Amino acid sequence: MSLNVSQWISSGGTVLEPEDIARGIAAGGTVQQLTATTSSSGANQVFRVWRSGGTAVVKIYGSDARERREHHALNALDDLENLPVILDSGADSATHWILFTDAGRWNLQSLPENPGLARAAGEILQELHAHSTAAVTNLTRGIDQEWVSVDFQATLRRVDRYRGRIGLSAELVEAAFDLNAPFASEPVVAHTDPTPRNFVVDDAGKITLISWEWATLAPPEWDLSRALWSVGVHAGPSAAAALVEGYGRSMDLVQLDRWIVYHAAQALVSDVERNLLSRPSSSPSNLVHEFSRAVLGAGTR
Repeated sequence: MSLNVSQWISSGGTVLEPEDIARGIAAGGTVQQLTATTSSSGANQVFRVWRSGGTAVVKIYGSDARERREHHALNALDDLENLPVILDSGADSATHWILFTDAGRWNLQSLPENPGLARAAGEILQELHAHSTAAVTNLTRGIDQEWVSVDFQATLRRVDRYRGRIGLSAELVEAAFDLNAPFASEPVVAHTDPTPRNFVVDDAGKITLISWEWATLAPPEWDLSRALWSVGVHAGPSAAAALVEGYGRSMDLVQLDRWIVYHAAQALVSDVERNLLSRPSSSPSNLVHEFSRAVLGAGTR
């Protein structure tokens, strides 16, 4: 099926809003927005659409680069299972979109303490990391130990710049600077954001790992630590333990905390910089707590 975008772009060349594009794809069917509207930030927006053949999901991108990266990654990894299936794609003069099969209405975050699903998520990550192709990215070197070490310190410098806005003490940030960077083994094909919300589950229990626009070559510890941390926080310790079982490899707890310091610092900086034009406010308390806790754990020799 190929959609004729020109049929639902106005003759005057007006750029359509994301919801207008979704309604055009639905062709008279129902449209449900699955992500919040943040048009000023250029964020992606996702809609479920009901059509004559059933439901599908359309992702409308904040930039053409995001759509291009995700499309390329999914094409490069099309021999793997548990990835989104592309039905169609297109663009008007400014807005790019991909239409996917509907992978389900649930995710690991909305189905907490489900060891079976978490174990399957770990298996999906292990299969991805064992994949041999480097065609997922045009990087020849990938994110390696040197890259992680440099970016770890650079990220902490940005945290220090915003620490008053975040709500962190100078002593805690100084303790973070004293940490060794997390250990990074040789880069593999990595998702880079395997959080519970990105493991989508259908009514039959099949899991699909979505959101591939940041896939690249990175150390497997990047994905594993991010998944373990976020699954532990949102789905509970039993789910985190099951994910490790499915992956077939655990992580040293000190190294895990060093990776959590890194991930939490990135999230804190992103949160602040997203809201620089708004009224000064503290960052989410859960992120501050996780950063603080991990700094203390990561300092253990």
